Amino acid sequence: MQPDLFLFAAPGTMAAAVIAAIFGLLIGSFLNVVVHRLPIMRQREIDNYIADKEGKPLPHPDRYNLMVPRSACPHCGHQIGALENIPIVSWLALRGKCSACKAPISARYPIVEAVSGILSGLLIWHFGSGWTGLATLVFTYLLLAMTLIDIDHKELPDDLTYPLLWLGLLINLDGSFVPLREAVLGAAGGYLFLWAVARTYELVRGQIGMGDGDFKLLAALGAWFGWKMLPALIVLSSFVGAAIGITMIVIGRTKKGQHIPFGPYLAGAGMIALFYGPELTRLAIGLAQP
Repeated sequence: MQPDLFLFAAPGTMAAAVIAAIFGLLIGSFLNVVVHRLPIMRQREIDNYIADKEGKPLPHPDRYNLMVPRSACPHCGHQIGALENIPIVSWLALRGKCSACKAPISARYPIVEAVSGILSGLLIWHFGSGWTGLATLVFTYLLLAMTLIDIDHKELPDDLTYPLLWLGLLINLDGSFVPLREAVLGAAGGYLFLWAVARTYELVRGQIGMGDGDFKLLAALGAWFGWKMLPALIVLSSFVGAAIGITMIVIGRTKKGQHIPFGPYLAGAGMIALFYGPELTRLAIGLAQP
């Protein structure tokens, strides 16, 4: 295979898009591991830290990370073999059940793999497979992982938000999306805006309405798309969040007053901005003008 079939291919190159889609399926499988294990790793670190400070035996002395131990069925402990870990295909072949105990395997696993594969192909088709195109893949994978973790655990880990922020600043060193000055102002403005909103809400209502992870995620999006994109990102994510929240209340999937994570809506707004950023900026400027 010639290297230029993928690396540094121009936008609209079908071969590069197909290769990216296949790669995205594999990454999607890994993202399922990240979503499951990263919160556990964080909690184990906290537990060990507290025990160490108190002079107690560590509650989690065994090694646990994204690679170790091997993936296994949570019901029977059956270790997942290579043939059982082929994205989408294995889940379909197993009919969504463990090969050992026949316990159901969540359909979310192949869905995440499919979404990752489809978005990877679309991104490389749209941006090409130069440094900017490859960076958009990392951007998307981080947002996918954060979205699912926030849904499951109501948190956005620093292990994901900070790399997204720094990558945004680095990719804009040469102005890939916006000039570096706008990227820096976007990062600062994104964090400070949501911080101010959250602190005002806390003072008025006497309760926490938004976590620090949301501030950092908007800061990261600001680093990618600049300060001019912040109003569009905030409005878009707020409308989407309100629509989905009201729908969930109506259908009985959630209750009034129940905390709904804002991270997934910010992530969705970020993906829209990735594809349609210039158009959104022009629209926001046009609406702001008399």
